[in-house]
Order: sequence, then structure tokens, then C-alpha cells
Amino acid sequence: QVQLVESGGGLVQAGDSLNVSCAASGQTFYAMPMGWFRQAAGKEREFVATVTGGGPYYAASVKGRFTIARDNDKNTMVLQMNSLKPEDTAVYHCAAGDKWYSYESYKQSWAYNFWGQGTQVTVSS
Repeated sequence: QVQLVESGGGLVQAGDSLNVSCAASGQTFYAMPMGWFRQAAGKEREFVATVTGGGPYYAASVKGRFTIARDNDKNTMVLQMNSLKPEDTAVYHCAAGDKWYSYESYKQSWAYNFWGQGTQVTVSS
């Protein structure tokens, strides 16, 4: 069993920066595909970024503004978010998997079978 705990969310203004972190335990971290997804109120969960395989890979909506990184020694993953926009407002979820697929698969939620509870990021205009 893998436990994922997100932290670092909060309320910021448009244009600000914010980091959200994911701490993993329970399984060998370095061998696990990892990613970030987000879900805004009333919308479906959407892919944000993954650092798996030949990655990192980003959703078009965040590319150039967000940076994903993992520290295998500390079993953590960070999403650095710059130039935040109101449309980035969502609950951000950390995800991990224990099966290997093509890298394109890690843009889909089905490729991950462990999820954190999420951390709220709110960007005011």
C-alpha cells in the first residue's frame, strides 16, 4: 500500500507563485510513476504534469509556468507553479502507479492507482 500526502496549497493572487508537495511512503518511491492532477469545482479531474519515463510532461495549459520535480532520496515530489491564473484554481492531487505503460498513458488518470486526498489552490483575480 502507498500513502500520498499533499501539502502547500493556499490562497494566492493572480501572477503569484506557489509550490505544492507530495510525500510518499509505503513503497519504493524511485520505481513509481508519479504525476499531478487537478479538479476544479464542477469539473472533471484533469492532467497537470508527470515525471515518468522520458518526462517531465505537462498539460498545454500549464506548460512554461509549472515545473514538476521529484526527489527520490526524500520520497517527495514538488509542483512549482508560477504566474498563477484564476483558472488554475482547483484541488491538486498527487498520484502514483505501480505498473509501467507508454509515457503518453501517464497523462491519463487510469494509469495511476494511488491518490492523495488533495490540497486546495485558490487563485484570486
